[in-house]
Amino acid sequence: MASSKREKELARMRAERQAARRAAEAARRRRRNLVVVASVVGLLVLGGLGALAVSVLGGDDDGDAIASGPCSWQETGSPSRQVDLPPTDPGTAPQTATITTDRGVIGVALQNDAAPCASASLASLAAQGFYDDTPCHRLTTEGFFVLQCGDPTGTGTGGPGYQFAEENLEGASYPRGTVAMAKGAAPGTSGSQFFLVYDDSPLPPDYTPFGRITSGLEVLDAVAAAGAEPAGDGAPVQAVQITSLRTAPLEAAAPTAPAEQPLAPGATPSAS
Repeated sequence: MASSKREKELARMRAERQAARRAAEAARRRRRNLVVVASVVGLLVLGGLGALAVSVLGGDDDGDAIASGPCSWQETGSPSRQVDLPPTDPGTAPQTATITTDRGVIGVALQNDAAPCASASLASLAAQGFYDDTPCHRLTTEGFFVLQCGDPTGTGTGGPGYQFAEENLEGASYPRGTVAMAKGAAPGTSGSQFFLVYDDSPLPPDYTPFGRITSGLEVLDAVAAAGAEPAGDGAPVQAVQITSLRTAPLEAAAPTAPAEQPLAPGATPSAS
């Protein structure tokens, strides 16, 4: 009799633990699936300067932070394409990125030392094919001068299902040849979208600069010359499709044609 009562008590306790686990998992799923999407497509003017009003992913403030190294990835919403999270301890060895588009090839030297998390995120997404066959959805030709890419949906609201904090902002500037992360209005909302600066842009130091264009600036110049629709800030009239984006260690990178102003890996790009 005592044994039967004990077994019933153990069964009741197991059922309570299982119910608690199910409730916790349901709450976790609800947090993950909460998506706040901000799409800011207008040109904002702050203090007379053009601020980069990127249309990007919203953040889930209660998302699960994945961190056991220098980089912390905040899971938020549904990814535009299913991908694994990048490593939390990516290292700082120099890398290059090759952005192959239907308009030409753009070579980039990544600043892994100054922006290891942004560089690691790009490399991880590139290795998983996240950027393959995706459009560059936004071109600005007034106030600041960028081509924005990195959203597989082409809407300006897509992302990888995680976001992370900005880096390398102290004294940040955005001269011609800069590659930087797009972000939402709030801090810590960098995701997969990035922009390529084709002319000196007076942006506030809010966007992680993590690379420098080493070849292919003429590709951007041609796209910019064709203009945007709507004019000034919209989709590029000369549509640009990324066919592939890949990264490689600097020492293993294939040589590329020199840029208009060749940049050493540690040099700062300047206007031409």
